[in-house]
Amino acid sequence: MKLSTKIALGLCILVTASVILQLTKRTRTTRMLSQISDEGYETAHDILFPGQKIGTRALHYGPVIPN
Repeated sequence: MKLSTKIALGLCILVTASVILQLTKRTRTTRMLSQISDEGYETAHDILFPGQKIGTRALHYGPVIPN
């Protein structure tokens, strides 16, 4: 095989793998959200995005006094 054919084949495999991963992630997220909505839970940030963390500096517990 020529080098250009190998590069094109590798690129096709890479694109196909990334599409499959995106579809798998979207399917998993959709299933999770439908299960949450069926159970009646609120869709809080930690439920919707379990891998992401909210910055602790932005959180404020207690009353908020306007300036």
